[in-house]
Amino acid sequence: MEWLQSIIGPFGIKLASLITLMGEELVVILVMGFIYWCYDKEFGKTVGETLVIGLVLNPIFKNIILRRRPYFDNPGVKCLKPVNGEADIYDIYAQGYSFPSGHSMNSAIIYSGIPLYTKKKILWIIGITIPLLVGISRVVVGVHYPTDVIFGWLTGILVIILVTNLQKKVKRRWLVNMIIFIIAAIGIFFCETEDYYSSLGVMGGFYLAIEFEERFVKFEKADKVWKCIIRLFGGFVIYYAMNFILKKFLNTVCGSYQMFEDMSRIFRYFVVTFLIIGVYPMAFKKLKI
Repeated sequence: MEWLQSIIGPFGIKLASLITLMGEELVVILVMGFIYWCYDKEFGKTVGETLVIGLVLNPIFKNIILRRRPYFDNPGVKCLKPVNGEADIYDIYAQGYSFPSGHSMNSAIIYSGIPLYTKKKILWIIGITIPLLVGISRVVVGVHYPTDVIFGWLTGILVIILVTNLQKKVKRRWLVNMIIFIIAAIGIFFCETEDYYSSLGVMGGFYLAIEFEERFVKFEKADKVWKCIIRLFGGFVIYYAMNFILKKFLNTVCGSYQMFEDMSRIFRYFVVTFLIIGVYPMAFKKLKI
């Protein structure tokens, strides 16, 4: 890792930082939003169900194994792109633990899951190349060991296989999702990093949202490119606006007590996810988009 950081130079660092974005929140939202709001709603639900399991499973592993990030214990390794740019790079609660790599797991779930559904050769190339590059970039920027990345890839693929088989064999999806959420919530008793509480909120909001959408919304995919663009832009604005508003409000109400902060984080991500997945599509018919 020290050798890689010493030879890539400023351009290589910028390139690695750019590649690692493919596994981060903004890009994942855009890809997930395009699939769900524009391309194929049912496929979007499949990808979403896989993604939320990966999002929660990752910090659970991290809080059990407790492996610190490489730059914590290796002075020669630099942190070139922290997980949370607003917090101190040595703040475990904000930066999270190292094993396994969440970016590698997320990219494997999102990009490798797409060709399994569409069966197009070009998408297989994308599904292999992007997770590979994302994983390597996480090593280059100093926030993961190679073994973190490899385990992240493998876990992501296993989650895809698990969800795919569950959907084929189980009729009552809501019951399976409820059981998964209850099991995932056990992490409240031992997880000490904010990524777990954010992910648990996303999981709960997503599960409730897809049931709400099926019963009360039933939107159709966009039939024109401009409609797709408006849907993506609207979803992006609502996500960040609601996240910002709720964060400010809950921080004021809950104060700095750790337990209240964790619960408010679950609530915030639950509400925001439910709104953009379940409620926001109601606007598609009313606004004719």
